[in-house]
Amino acid sequence: MNTKRAVMLAVLLAMSIVLSIVESFLPTFGIVGAKLGLANIITIVLLYTFNDKDAFMIVILRILLVPLLRGFNLPTFLLSLSGGMLAFFLMWVFKRLKIFNVISVSVMGSLGHAVGQIVMAMFILDLPQIALYLPVLLAIAVPTGFFVGFTGNTLNQRFKEIYNYE
Repeated sequence: MNTKRAVMLAVLLAMSIVLSIVESFLPTFGIVGAKLGLANIITIVLLYTFNDKDAFMIVILRILLVPLLRGFNLPTFLLSLSGGMLAFFLMWVFKRLKIFNVISVSVMGSLGHAVGQIVMAMFILDLPQIALYLPVLLAIAVPTGFFVGFTGNTLNQRFKEIYNYE
């Protein structure tokens, strides 16, 4: 890996960590578990400007490092891990199908994050009724996924212009 690429990946990791921490301070408007998914803007940039391996590495590092910086909480970590992994997997699959645009891929990631977190919450709490909350999170996942995808797509275009990435 060349130095320019390593530095860009380090900067993107730092950006995803900062976005994740900043987002934790934003209000949820009374909807537990609902977030914009700002750190996934960076995931979209990585998937489309760099490669799948780099994107996966940064997602894993972000999921591991944010709790270390904010104070480790096992249930929160497990929710983040399960949501993040399912989101990444779905984004990876839908991107590889090559019939979906960046925004559609992002929306699928957002939906996957909601499903992953609900499944993990059902497991952690041993409360299958929590699945009844899934429609609420899915309804929020679509517009937030659209926002993340639109923003990520805009950043992808800027990265390609400024840094000559293809």
